[in-house]
Amino acid sequence: MSDAPVPVPQDAYGAPLPWQFQRVGRVLNALGTLWIVALMLLINTDVLGRNLFNAPVRGVTELVALSIVGIVFLQLADTLHSGRFTRADVLLDRLKRTRPVWAARLQAVFHLVGAGLMAVILWASWSPLVEAIKIREYVGAIGDFTAPVWPVRLIMLVGLAATLVTFVLLAWADWCRARAMAGTR
Repeated sequence: MSDAPVPVPQDAYGAPLPWQFQRVGRVLNALGTLWIVALMLLINTDVLGRNLFNAPVRGVTELVALSIVGIVFLQLADTLHSGRFTRADVLLDRLKRTRPVWAARLQAVFHLVGAGLMAVILWASWSPLVEAIKIREYVGAIGDFTAPVWPVRLIMLVGLAATLVTFVLLAWADWCRARAMAGTR
């Protein structure tokens, strides 16, 4: 047996997150990936059914439209955690080299702004979920194919909440890193 310490999982920014929460993001990401595979199978089945048997699968267009939204929100938190969120790092990269404390502080601000944005979107998304359940909103055409909208709206809320928590945890880790670096000077 090795006495080496177990490595702490870290995000792409160098800030460790609680492994339990990191696992939540990875599970949501994996569910999104499995959903993509199922969607690919559905689309291929539809194409084969149309071309070989002149019998398309009903509702593929509607399911694809709903699925894209669900997949994006399922994979959002892990995308943030792994550092694959789109952003311009020109200033931040320069600060990391010249003033690492300020870089960590700026990154904390970035993550806090992201958390605020996720909170606003989460709050704004609650009412449409309740309304979709209340009026039994669906996509498709009655008699052909219908699918309820509320499950995807609920998935959006779960993804937004996970991303909000990820932003807050990253902001806290950035702030702690900035304080530790400032204390070593």
